Amino acid sequence: MPTTTHNSSASSAPVIGIGLIGSQFIARAHAEAVRRFVTGAELRAVASPTAGHAEALAREFAIPHAFTDTRALLDRKDVDLVLIGVPNDLHARAVTEAAQAGKHVAMEKPLCLTLAEADQMIAACAAAKRHLFYAEELVFAPKYVRIKQLIEEGALGRPYLVKQLEKHSGPHSPWFWDVDRSGGGVLFDMGCHGIEFARWIFDKPKIRAVTGHCATVAHAGRTRAEDDGLLVLEFEGGGRAVIEDSWAFFGGIDDRAEVYGTEGSVFCDLVHGNAMKTWSNPGYGYAMEKAASTRGYSFTVFEEGWNYGFPQEIQHMVDCLRFGQEPRETGADGREVLRILFAAYESAAQGRTILMDGYQPAFPSRPIEAWLRRPGAPAAGK
Repeated sequence: MPTTTHNSSASSAPVIGIGLIGSQFIARAHAEAVRRFVTGAELRAVASPTAGHAEALAREFAIPHAFTDTRALLDRKDVDLVLIGVPNDLHARAVTEAAQAGKHVAMEKPLCLTLAEADQMIAACAAAKRHLFYAEELVFAPKYVRIKQLIEEGALGRPYLVKQLEKHSGPHSPWFWDVDRSGGGVLFDMGCHGIEFARWIFDKPKIRAVTGHCATVAHAGRTRAEDDGLLVLEFEGGGRAVIEDSWAFFGGIDDRAEVYGTEGSVFCDLVHGNAMKTWSNPGYGYAMEKAASTRGYSFTVFEEGWNYGFPQEIQHMVDCLRFGQEPRETGADGREVLRILFAAYESAAQGRTILMDGYQPAFPSRPIEAWLRRPGAPAAGK
């Protein structure tokens, strides 16, 4: 692997070749981040099985090679790091194949559908001596990094409560609504962000207990999954986290965090602080396809990728490969988030708090399974 030799000198450190697997929303975010902001790396290839998609992304971001066959990308010697942005049910296979091809891998959230898949992915990368990066961008978001710095500086004292919410009117691709592909609803899609954000703020102690609440309030005609969720996490040592997520929030996106400490507190709006209040009758951006729900005033996010930490996240991955740094987020972190999400759905189904010491999912096939089996749940296909 000629381009992953580490060197302490930036001038002599290797340039990391990046390949993208996937070509839609998250792949565009990655491509834009690398093209505009990341140093020491180059976009070298993109692959998507959908005819024309990889070629379109390659043209937009001047990526020299586009493929419909993922194997063609993995066979390239000039690709060192693969950024994977595909539907959840394809995560395990994509990571395993990339690792076996000798690539470092960055996997978008959630890590995969089952704990067995997580173990397979971690083992495949370990056997190949390649990094498995867990792509949790919130721990790289500039505003949230500043919160972490305030804690480390002692400005807030000892943190004891974290709140994080993310809400909008629904996902951008049809497969999110299909529980067989997605593995869960809004908690699985967005709750994973809040879980890892809280773990990071508290320096990743063990989770003592998980309480989850789920409801389908706005999209029962589209999915069997929940579109509104609430999580309460209790950490060893006394820290607590409250995480709210919704696909039933209209008027744009809301993404905020609060951290309370013994000597202070901080309230952070991730997007509205540098957004533009906008009125649009037809809607805008990816929301155009559901314009009826986006009419009226909303907030147009400015430099969304930067605010969410995508460039900083990828820069960190590149620096890990160039200079031998330790990854901030790994496959093991993604696995723990997945374990917590299994417990959250069981808690919501059973109406009780799940204690996490020695916890194993009652229904390990996918996180949402326990909630789908609850009394009174709609039958499959309805």
